[in-house]
Amino acid sequence: MAKKVLVVDDSAADLANIKAVLSDAGCLVITATSGAEAITKAKAEQPSVIFLDIVMPDMDGYEACRQLSQDGATKAIPVVFVTSKAQKADKVWGELQGAKGHLTKPYTADQVVDQLKKLG
Repeated sequence: MAKKVLVVDDSAADLANIKAVLSDAGCLVITATSGAEAITKAKAEQPSVIFLDIVMPDMDGYEACRQLSQDGATKAIPVVFVTSKAQKADKVWGELQGAKGHLTKPYTADQVVDQLKKLG
């Protein structure tokens, strides 16, 4: 059975890019374009892994990750941040919000698949 993965990004180009990588890896990909939508879809779909952008309007990825990791229905789902924020402090802060992985844009298809193998 294919892994179900939730990809969250407010950029259509980034969303399409990572969706293509995960689809090629045999995943069933669900997408969301905001933190709030990510939380709703994570609860409804129960994906194996969530790839989450940080910089988004309204609710950023940190806040969405915090809510996901504190909710009984979603706290077991690993979150991987996919972001242009490459500083060590960003990674540490992401881990403090509950993230299990961190990909820096631009990423390679191999990096995405490696995160999937590690966590999925």
